[in-house]
Formats: sequence, structure tokens, C-alpha cells
Amino acid sequence: MKTVAHWLVVGGTALASGFYDGAAAAAKPSMNPIVAGLDFDDAKVVAVRAKRVLVRPGVTLSDAVVLVRDGVIEAVGEDLAVPEGARVVEGSVCCAGFIDPWSALGLESGVLSDPSPDAATRTADGLDPYEGDHLRTQALAAGVTSVRLQGGRSAAIGGLGAMVRLDPDLPAGASLLDDRTSLAMAVGLSVDGGSQFIQRPDGTFTMISGERAVDPFDRLSQIEKVAAKLDEGRAYLMAGVEYRHELEAWELAIAEQVEEIEKDFKKAKKARDKKVAEAEEEGEEHKEKRYKEDKKPKAPKYDAEKEALALAADGMVPLVVEVHRAAEIRNLLAMTERFDRLRLVIAGGSEALHSADELAERGVPVIVWPSLRGTRHSDELTGGGLELAGELAARGVTVLLGSGGRDGETTRDLPLLAALTVAHGFEREAAFEALTLGAATTFDLAHRLGSVEAGKEADLLVLDGDPLDTTTRVLHVICGGREVANRED
Repeated sequence: MKTVAHWLVVGGTALASGFYDGAAAAAKPSMNPIVAGLDFDDAKVVAVRAKRVLVRPGVTLSDAVVLVRDGVIEAVGEDLAVPEGARVVEGSVCCAGFIDPWSALGLESGVLSDPSPDAATRTADGLDPYEGDHLRTQALAAGVTSVRLQGGRSAAIGGLGAMVRLDPDLPAGASLLDDRTSLAMAVGLSVDGGSQFIQRPDGTFTMISGERAVDPFDRLSQIEKVAAKLDEGRAYLMAGVEYRHELEAWELAIAEQVEEIEKDFKKAKKARDKKVAEAEEEGEEHKEKRYKEDKKPKAPKYDAEKEALALAADGMVPLVVEVHRAAEIRNLLAMTERFDRLRLVIAGGSEALHSADELAERGVPVIVWPSLRGTRHSDELTGGGLELAGELAARGVTVLLGSGGRDGETTRDLPLLAALTVAHGFEREAAFEALTLGAATTFDLAHRLGSVEAGKEADLLVLDGDPLDTTTRVLHVICGGREVANRED
């Protein structure tokens, strides 16, 4: 049968094209209980039929087919023929897999709680492929296919974050989408307050461990440290740029000198021979005039930490700063305004509504952690709630939704919490974008993930209803081109 490849096709009209050169890594068949047990190696082409395909936020196709070959979306269209022998998956709605941009699922506990990483510390080195398989499976069943992980959660500098696929049967290397997807810092987070005795109502005493809020002056100092570190990165970057310019000028000068020497070689040789002869006649030794070459510029000393800081200062990776209180957010914005290439992302932002207009004007996204009022929170988290996402979005702020980066178990709850933000004023389309293309775009993976378009890797959900509807069930989950969950009756 004839198929249309590498195009988004609507009614026979090609709307968009593109192809990502790369197939998902091969993986062994899954042993998880809710997983289908069918690897896409069993069928070279998979066809997903759906009454609605949510291509990207705001673009929907009706009665469409998504063709997947070798882990990559080959074509999407309303009139596509299904190739003979293809495995067919059907459902009411097909959309991109959800992305948790602030997760802890898959990190070793020691890496997550590391108090002293530096900017060059790679979260990817702390991935644990052997623990939490059941949590990955549960998150996949809920529709989350990829997560951004960050070590050193409470450290002032958390190092370089990683974006990872959740398929538990992929080896660690194959699951890694990006090993430097962001640089992380934190401001104003509560610290361990140690142990203390409290008196119970019955008069007895018990010892508990707790947290204490950071002193306001220390919080201001932490913000100053963010700016100072960015200055270090920018200075390191500028030193490298200046060195390259000096080296280029030196090489040009040397080339010009060589050309001049070669041009005047015969004339210079004749003059030298004459001087040698004159010296011999006078019984003297002819001393050669030494050629003095311009000194080659010295390359700046390589510094891995400053190079990571330079990545953020120059906007090559986003800088994700967990900060919650209104005063710290306001000061952070003021102190980072002079870094015109910085791509700042705020994680948490419990009191970000006070700076919503400036956040919107500067295009600073906020990763909101949807939280329930009944859960225990640290001091800095009390200002946030399920309504925060909608309130920020209404003021023009780009909002993403994450599970807080503290506990790997919470990623599986993110789609439900996202649905609750919709019930509390966050527009459904905006919430859907926050979990798909918005997250992929913020962390430079929109060419691979976040939408159902030809050329992108096949992270797909097949649902029996609208995404983020609390009554909708996830029927099939395709992660990196593999079917990893099948919940059809």
C-alpha cells in the first residue's frame, strides 16, 4: 500500500514536514505487570487510529492515523492508508506523552539530597536504573513519559539537570534524552532544623525532626551569589572569546610575516651573504639577527564549573532557580536583569503572583508545583495552591506544571494534579500545553518531543477521552517508540 511519509497531511494537503534523524534505542521486552508485552520490533510499522489526534496545542485532526516506524513518527494525517502488517492501536484521542519538568523519579537518594554539588555536577551520573521500576510503571500508566531530573535539591547550586525517558526497560544510557538540559540553583529554601522535643497534649514529650526557614539576610546573600556565579560564567565566556580573537589576530600576523619573508627571501639572502663576506674580510664573526616572533596568546585555563555557569549566562541552557517568596523573586529578577542572554526559569514560585507582570514581560516561565492545601509544607511553600497556575497564566506568565523534584512517587500524580488546576481556573488547553510542547520548548527538546508531528520521536498516549479529564483513562502508552502500557479491557 502507498503511504505518505514525513508529512502532516490533512485532506490530502501537506501542511508541515521534517524528519529527525535517529531511532529510539532498542530495549528488551518488558516484565512489568501492566505492560502489553508487545515490543514494536514485532511490527516495523505501528498505526495509531484515533477519532481525534491532538497534533499540538490548538491543532486537532479528526479520524486520523499516526504512523510510527522505528520509533519515529513517520506521518500524521486524516487520509493515511495503514500499511499491510502494521500493528494497529486504536482509541478516542491520541496526543503527545506528558513531560514532568521538575521530578525526582529515577535519581539515587544520595544524589537528590547532595548538599554540595557544583555547577559542573551532572545529574545524569546519578541515575539509578535499578530502583523505582514500579514508580516508573505507575507514572507511565498515568501518561508521563519523560521527566527532567535535578540533583542537589536543596543545594544553592544543583548542577546540570537531565531529561530522561521513563521506560524502565531501557538501559540508563538509552533513556537519557539530554544530560545538560538546565543548570539549577536555589534560593531561600528551608534547612534541616535538627531534632527537638515537643510536649504532647497528655503532658508527655517526644522528639521530632523539623525544618527552619532561612534568615532573610541569608536569603538576600543567596540571591547575590546567583548573580555572582553568573558573573563568573560570563567572565569565563568572555575570556574564551577574547582568546579566540587574539589567536585569530596572531595567526593572521604570522601568516603576513611568513608571506613577507618568502616574498623578500632572495633579496634578504643576497644582503646576508654580503654581510657574511664583509665580516670575513675584517676577520670578524657575523652574528645573525634573530627573528622575533610575536608571542602566541595563552589559552585560558579550563574550568568545568565556570564553563557550566557560562552555558547559563550565555543562554545556551536555561537557569532553573527554585525560589518561592515574593521578596526573593523580586530581588532575583532585579539582580539578573543585566544578563540579557539569560534564560531564567523559576521553579515553585509560590508567591510569584506579586511579580507576575514582570515575569510575563521578561518571558520567564514558572514551573508550578500543584499542591493540596491539606498537605504539610515548608514555610516558603505556604503561598502556593491549585489556583496558582491559573492566576499566573491569566496575567500572561508562561506556566509549566511539575511534581516538585523532591519525591519520585509524586510524578505519577502529576496528571491528576494538573486536572485539578484546570478545575481551579487554569485553562485546559494551557494545562495540556504545559505538560507537552511547553515543557519540551522550554528545555530545548521541541524538535524531538511534545507534539504529534512527523519526524518527532514517538512518545504517544492513546486515551478514551480528553486529556486532563479526571474520568479519562490512558489506554496505551508509547514511549520512545515502544508500547510500554496497555490498559484496554
